[in-house]
Amino acid sequence: MPKNAMTLSEFVKAFDKLKAKNWVKSKRKGATGIGHTLEKLIGLPENNVASPDLGEIELKAHRINSSSMITLFTFNRKVWKMKPLEAIKKYGTPDEDGRLGLYFTMSRTPNSTGLFLHMESETISVRHISGEIVAEWQIQTLAERFVEKIPALILVSAFSEMRGDDEWFKFDRAQLLTGTSAEIINGQILSDNVFFHIRLSRQSSEKEASFAVKEDSLTLLFKEWRDL
Repeated sequence: MPKNAMTLSEFVKAFDKLKAKNWVKSKRKGATGIGHTLEKLIGLPENNVASPDLGEIELKAHRINSSSMITLFTFNRKVWKMKPLEAIKKYGTPDEDGRLGLYFTMSRTPNSTGLFLHMESETISVRHISGEIVAEWQIQTLAERFVEKIPALILVSAFSEMRGDDEWFKFDRAQLLTGTSAEIINGQILSDNVFFHIRLSRQSSEKEASFAVKEDSLTLLFKEWRDL
């Protein structure tokens, strides 16, 4: 177990105390406020929860009934089948400052530039309706990377409301999610619950391209889940 890590049992005790506080004011404005507030109020050292059986456990918090997405992982440059700058030049659109780039959240339905996610038995790719492949991954590799990055996950759910300019949270539930597979990830992509998000311009890097899942669909990526 990593040094200074909070154990799973310690997390459960701290979360129970947080739930008993009822509504709490966010300690940071914006989308990251919920995760930051959770970590501060339970005294979590550097987002570090660990278990002898599961190793390090990822912690994510979400607002109940939110349509926002949670990033699963980014991909590396080896998946590109055409150079990023060439893809920008060919399929890019201007941002608010007029800079040409790829600014899309893609599913299996073609977007305004004709790009979409294409599924086969062993691969998933970003393609154009012309048949041109922009990037391609092995589904098994995606599953293995997901398991490596998130072998287990604590998903914390909270109600949210705005009071003037301040956001308040009522932390309601914590679930331990474990186990995934290529079949599960494949199925969730086919169900349009997993998306490919890209924000890539001449000034940015491949690290801004990632797979993401709808917050309320995250549990579907795991074989088992239980309340803590």
